[in-house]
Amino acid sequence: MHNDRELTEQRLHRVLNERIRPAVHGRSVPLSVEVWDVPGEPVPAHEGLAAPYRPARVGDRWGPAWSTSWFRVTGTVPADWAGLPVEAVLDLGFATHSAGFSAEGLVHRADGTAVKALNPRNTWVPVTDSAVGGERFTAYVEAAANPVVMHTAPGELTFGPTSVGGRAPWLGDPAADPGEPLYRLRRLDLAVVDRQVYELVQDLEVLGQLMPELSPDSPRRWQLLRAVERALDTVDLRDIGGSAAAARAELAPALAAPAHASAHRVSAVGHAHIDTAWLWPLRETVRKVARTVSNVTQLMDGHPEFKFVMSQAQQLAWLKEHRPDVYARAQEKAKTGQFLPAGSLWVEPDTNLIGGEALVRQFVHGKRFFLDEFGVETEEMWLPDTFGYNAALPQLMKLAGVRWFLTQKISWSTTNKFPHHTFWWEGIDGTRVFSHFPPVDSYNGELSGAEIAHSVRNFQEKAAANSSLIPFGYGDGGGGPTREMLSRAARLADLEGSPRVAMEKPADFFTHAHAEYEAAGGAPVWSGELYLELHRGTLTSQLATKQGNRRSEHLLREAELWAATAAVRGGHPYPYDALDRLWKTVLLHQFHDILPGTSIAWVHREAEDTYAAVARELERLIDAAQETLAGPGEGSLVFNAAPHARDGVPAFGAAPRAEDPSAPVPPLDTDDGFVLDNGLVRVAIDTDGLITSAYDISADREAVAPGARANLLQLHQDFPNQWDAWDIDAFYRNTVRDLTEAESVTAVEGGVRIVRVWGASRVEQTLTLPAGGRRLLVDTVVDWHEHETLLKAAFPLDVRAAHSTAEIPFGHVERPTHTNTSWDAAKFEICAHRFLHVGERDWGAALVNDSTYGHDVTRDVRPDGGTTTTVRLSLLRSARFPDPDQDQGTHRLRYALLIGVGLPDAVREGYRLNLPERVRRGRTLVAPLVTVDHEGVVIEAVKLADDRSGDVVVRLYEAHGVRARALLTPGFPLASAGSTDLLERPLHDPASHEAADGGVRLTLRPFQILTLRLRPRTP
Repeated sequence: MHNDRELTEQRLHRVLNERIRPAVHGRSVPLSVEVWDVPGEPVPAHEGLAAPYRPARVGDRWGPAWSTSWFRVTGTVPADWAGLPVEAVLDLGFATHSAGFSAEGLVHRADGTAVKALNPRNTWVPVTDSAVGGERFTAYVEAAANPVVMHTAPGELTFGPTSVGGRAPWLGDPAADPGEPLYRLRRLDLAVVDRQVYELVQDLEVLGQLMPELSPDSPRRWQLLRAVERALDTVDLRDIGGSAAAARAELAPALAAPAHASAHRVSAVGHAHIDTAWLWPLRETVRKVARTVSNVTQLMDGHPEFKFVMSQAQQLAWLKEHRPDVYARAQEKAKTGQFLPAGSLWVEPDTNLIGGEALVRQFVHGKRFFLDEFGVETEEMWLPDTFGYNAALPQLMKLAGVRWFLTQKISWSTTNKFPHHTFWWEGIDGTRVFSHFPPVDSYNGELSGAEIAHSVRNFQEKAAANSSLIPFGYGDGGGGPTREMLSRAARLADLEGSPRVAMEKPADFFTHAHAEYEAAGGAPVWSGELYLELHRGTLTSQLATKQGNRRSEHLLREAELWAATAAVRGGHPYPYDALDRLWKTVLLHQFHDILPGTSIAWVHREAEDTYAAVARELERLIDAAQETLAGPGEGSLVFNAAPHARDGVPAFGAAPRAEDPSAPVPPLDTDDGFVLDNGLVRVAIDTDGLITSAYDISADREAVAPGARANLLQLHQDFPNQWDAWDIDAFYRNTVRDLTEAESVTAVEGGVRIVRVWGASRVEQTLTLPAGGRRLLVDTVVDWHEHETLLKAAFPLDVRAAHSTAEIPFGHVERPTHTNTSWDAAKFEICAHRFLHVGERDWGAALVNDSTYGHDVTRDVRPDGGTTTTVRLSLLRSARFPDPDQDQGTHRLRYALLIGVGLPDAVREGYRLNLPERVRRGRTLVAPLVTVDHEGVVIEAVKLADDRSGDVVVRLYEAHGVRARALLTPGFPLASAGSTDLLERPLHDPASHEAADGGVRLTLRPFQILTLRLRPRTP
């Protein structure tokens, strides 16, 4: 027999798509349609239903970008359809194949309750399983004219203007849209559902997708080919409905053949990754959530085996507020075990950029919502799409009661393939959490044959285990699983040539996988951060958004500290509700496409406004608490919210100070420029405004490498191959322009001011050195008007550093400065929070900052044999997609060079720069609410307990990477003290603390996090 495999496969593709699939709804009648275009923002359903509609018809254009139109569709079931299943087919004229990236709709009943959603992959609406002739059908569709921003065709991504009618709605700016309609109604019909044809489509699709994944030498592939060929021969193209059952009979034996005994086991978990904002604003995500949950709960009615995870508490909170009818359906299905709250977090946040305490609150508010609303103690951290994972997370997960971690994003790395799919992830303190990276390499699975086969081929632990997980369902823009996906899962449950597919809960998968590895001697271990070798530009894009988050985190810290102190000391009312609301607002904006700077302009403009409002309210809370603490009087008090004493003011306290010992020294004018000298360090600034010397007087050592100049601003062409706002590609380093020319270099009160101008941009920097410190502060104001350009500040240091030490939440990580391996070389842009330190065993230097995260560290050997370690901060970028005006405008940021310092100094100065002193009138000395007698034991949060008991909660950690013994002393009579988990529930941990002399004796391992609950003794 000749090989006609390709001919049959091509035949299947055409017959299935052009004849059989359209025959599922082959008998149809048109619906009547009316429309109401909403003037302005979306309205509640009851307003849409009661609106004044006007006549419309198929072919009409509708929907300027970001607008909403309501359609009322009506029709009558023909008499000869009696007893038949009927659906409505509603195609709004979707502009792309991708669910969630084009127009979308939510279908309503006449009472305003939701039925299900419409998108390019889901256009059907249930009407009746057994029609009654003459029955009337009425539905209302809330249609969102969301523009196509990036996805345009199957398998194609664009990173530039997606033009519709000569416009560019991808700008993400409704104010700039001229208001022309984007879409055209394509099909609005009542149709008979031919169940046999539908099932034939699913049969052919599953076998047709399985065939090309089998080897051409496999007998099974040829058996499937012949079965498909016989089925296609049986199909009468003039009477597909009448011949479908016979065609299915030809396929039945092939579908009945069971999987091999050794077949891989796939746990299929329904999922819809909904980006809380990205190519759409927050308000649109509220509607996306309602659409997706409507879809999945409707599917659950007919598929009791279907299980679906929802991973972001914020989205369910929106659903409860805006769509209580849909929320009630979710709660109903949660009781049946089908709708599964998961993930343990408020949103799916970026975990490189947010601070330690904010990560804690992500767990606290996420887990508490799921407990309060669903009675569920979530045990997994479900975070599939975040751009890297810091090494403090395993400990935080354990302290939150999380046992398992799932992501797949590391599969996007472009240099090295991660060596495991199931493993123990070990954090900086030694905590391990059982983790899984789905080998399907997607969080938007469709359960296609290609995905299933890739999962098996790609799975790297075949010798030890035979199980993996696939999250399936349309995502990013929402949509979720479809009935077609459920049909595939049913056919793949036990099918020869395929792994066995079972729909189940994540907990079932993790329990089974853990048992598999235990039986095989244990899972492998990965220690340290999970660095994504991609999307490095997210550490820098949209500076204003990052500054808003950094400032909000520190203001929240201050507000809780001073409010708690005032409540315990003076009966000041603690603002529980305001702090809860403000924390949730900040946590929301830590979502992994907002804080990284990768959303449309609309999102980032709203974020800036929100951060400004948050700051204003927190400043009021801080002011009110400090006013209570300071008392009346005309004296001057300095409040210190930093965790270390500062110039005579205790940590977490307030004291008077006659003069500021850290006032900047005046500059000395020299022939070569200016000198700043405070007796500890001496800094020389040349006539170009660059640092030629940063001399440690006490150590008799120069910090700046010979012949080099520091604080050198450098411009790089920044046009990555794709993912503009996300990526910095390594070749950016091939093109650099040093900004050495200065418009002016002048002495000002307390420092030296340098002004540089290039193109349409301008930077003004003021360098100051305090009288008693080693911190050279660089206060920078940039008026930025560059495009596709990266701005860095370089500090070439005369130090042979084997590694850099960068702050992460609740600790730090060391990264090699060499590029010995591809793993080292791939980390050419790294994340640091408040500090990055480099040094030799007896001397070092550091950079601290108030809003910068992206850094790079390189090392070169000079002709004189010495080593130059260059540390650079990434200050600004200006990508054009998805916000073409990214970072344009004026920014102020501060960073500082610490000269001759060790790691403890870097920790301390990082906090000080981000928590400046506050000076206010008053006379009452404010003793700290708590103190600790060890510099390396850092108190991260002081607050009142969330249960409003009046207990004081203190969260601290060991910051230097060493074992530590310390005494924590409360500034109030202590009734009892105990350790808790992150949710402030009792945690038995006697090794870490014990009562001692009215305080708590602490014994901490390196980087250990400890939460203490202190109960004040009542009189």
